[in-house]
Parts: sequence; structure tokens; C-alpha cells
Amino acid sequence: MERPSLLYLVKQLELVVRARLDEIVRTGGITALQYTALTVLERHDGLSAAQLARDSFVTAQTMADMVRALESRRLIHRERNPANRRELLIHLTDEGRGLLAQYVKPVRELEEEMTGRLTEAQAAGFRHALIDSWQALASIS
Repeated sequence: MERPSLLYLVKQLELVVRARLDEIVRTGGITALQYTALTVLERHDGLSAAQLARDSFVTAQTMADMVRALESRRLIHRERNPANRRELLIHLTDEGRGLLAQYVKPVRELEEEMTGRLTEAQAAGFRHALIDSWQALASIS
């Protein structure tokens, strides 16, 4: 029997992680994609919608809809970029930070469950391999 390809396995992992993450964050009235966008802003506040879309792995149209939804919930706010008045920068609000704080433990537990059958060294190697693979395809050095 032929082994499944790495691409297939990565996609299967992504699908199950996204489904489980959706279950976790549903209690806060957000989706896994919205959670991802909020965590991107938590690490890099003040991004343009285009940059947030790229960093969140969604299309510009999906991000436009997401920004409206998150802004209406007061989880983010937009303000003009002082260096480019035509550009709006997106910032995480205190409400957004509070919502993310609720999910630190359950998301960490999901990650621990995902790597629970690995030794600490294997989990570190897995993380390193994923980063290297992503950088190879994204042409990031």
C-alpha cells in the first residue's frame, strides 16, 4: 500500500485543527479564521487589511467581510495611517485582547493533544520542520 503524500497529510491536519479550533472559539461567537486574524494582530498590531489577509491566509474579500464583522463586535478598530492617509490600519481593541485571553489555555491544550504522541524532541523537530517547509515554499529566508 502506498503511503499518503505529505501534502495530503498536511491538508488533513489543517482540516482537523481548523474544525477543532472552530469548536473552541465558537463560544466567543467567532470562527477559527477570525481567531487567526485576531492572533495575527496580537503579534503585529496596526496592519493594513491587505497585509492582515496575507498573514491570515485568506483572500482580500474574505478579510474585508471579516474586518466588518470584527469591527462591529468591537474586537478591532481601524484608523488612518499617519504616513499614508489613504490607508486604514487595523488594531486589536482591549475587547479583542480579552477575547483572545479566554482561549490561551484551550488552544494550548489542543496543540498539546496534537503533539501528545510525540516526545518533546519530536515536537520541537516537527515545529522546526513545519517552519522550514513553510519558508521554503513562501521564499522566506
